[in-house]
Amino acid sequence: MSLSRALALLLVALLAACAPAAPRPASVAPEDRAAIAARLEADIAALSSDAMAGRKPGTEGGRETYAWIEQRMGEAGLVSGTNDPGSYWRLPVDLLSVTPESAELVLGQGRRRVVVPTEDAAVFTPRRRALAFGGPGTGVPVVFVGYGDGSVLGDALAGAVAVMLADPGRDQARREALFRQRATAVLTILPDRDALAALRAREDRPRLQLASEEQDHLAAYITDKAFAEVIGARRWAGWKKEAEAGDHAFAPLELNLSVSIEATSDRREFASQNIIGMIPGSVPGSGAVLVLGHWDHLGECGPPEAIDRICNGAADNASGIAMMLELARRLKAGPPPARDVYFLATTAEEPGLLGIRAFVKNPPFPLASIVAAFNLDMMAVAPAGSPVGYIGRGRDAALDDVVLAAMGNRGRTLGDQTLADSFLQRQDGWALVQAGVPAVLLSSTYGTRAILDPFIASRYHQPSDEVEGIELGGAIDDLLLHEDLIRTLADPQKYPAPAKTRP
Repeated sequence: MSLSRALALLLVALLAACAPAAPRPASVAPEDRAAIAARLEADIAALSSDAMAGRKPGTEGGRETYAWIEQRMGEAGLVSGTNDPGSYWRLPVDLLSVTPESAELVLGQGRRRVVVPTEDAAVFTPRRRALAFGGPGTGVPVVFVGYGDGSVLGDALAGAVAVMLADPGRDQARREALFRQRATAVLTILPDRDALAALRAREDRPRLQLASEEQDHLAAYITDKAFAEVIGARRWAGWKKEAEAGDHAFAPLELNLSVSIEATSDRREFASQNIIGMIPGSVPGSGAVLVLGHWDHLGECGPPEAIDRICNGAADNASGIAMMLELARRLKAGPPPARDVYFLATTAEEPGLLGIRAFVKNPPFPLASIVAAFNLDMMAVAPAGSPVGYIGRGRDAALDDVVLAAMGNRGRTLGDQTLADSFLQRQDGWALVQAGVPAVLLSSTYGTRAILDPFIASRYHQPSDEVEGIELGGAIDDLLLHEDLIRTLADPQKYPAPAKTRP
């Protein structure tokens, strides 16, 4: 390096050292924090009141909840974000609720028929009633595929009843592969009654799913011992040995076995609603910032004998919706943003991120236009001054830089990253990340186990998550951090749209 080059670099370094640091955001006066706290508490109290009955989708309490959010969005000065003149605030989400009712599995060889007892068998279907027959005289083959997925048979499996050995970790994918090959039903051999009991604990309960993702399956299960008693212990041991020796290359074989599988379910289809408002940007086509949080909770989840059975969900997630509304109010009261800022209250997060998945499938504006999304979930647990849990860090370098700089400007510290990372796939932002949208969740709730663990142990998904137990100190810190970030990211001069973003 030349001497002149070295001197030039030294001069740049000295000038940088002397340059003033980025100004810290103005502190909020105690009386202003008190006013913010009062508004947050009032909204959390309304959303988590017994009148909302736990905000379960498909109930009167759920409908009361999203109607209330619509009203509050209007009062905050937002306009519709649906981009649909026929639906001002609402983005319908079609849901399907299925509760297993009855089931029967009958096996036979020759003239012998065995109704398998319930302690050894289970059958599930999303239909109100499903029935399948297979075996000699039915025209429907019963095919044993061992540990495979039947793919070697191709179209030959269509219409058959497939029998497979359980292989934990692969069963769901194999079962889905068999149904894709148009198997009429799939019978899975489980090792013992303990495995069947564990299956029942997962499956024998009401399930909620997107109607668009319904899979018309008839899935049956039987214990190894019960199956062997019908087939014959020696013959069954030989088939299993062949399947194990052949591993996944085992050649499927047709069984001389009669099968009758029947199941019924209580099935209900209904629509819930995502609610979306916006602050229109002053520079059309410059992109968008998305703020989201789920409005739903569990309804009645306490034990039948409990005096209080309503899971009010004050922290989870009345606090996130309350923070969203306060952010909307504060942003609307300030200078208009250049980019559009959307505020999305999602339904059916608790049963599997269903509302946000419906939004991703059919967004009211291009997902590629979103420069950043901020999920607000469980925001009222930590005291003021707590470290920030940064869920989603490391997935978008440009967004990380802005978030960390904003935290530094407010004197916030980063929390336990391992703890935060463990929640990445358990919150609505994950569906956006999978769709290529830069999405993060910033909350002091997830900063340390010392804060999160007591909440999980005593209040999470329990009737005790009520407004009296919320902590607003950390929530207000997080709200002000989000306000800084949204104002920065909604300004194309401060945060140019990344190349992958297409407004």
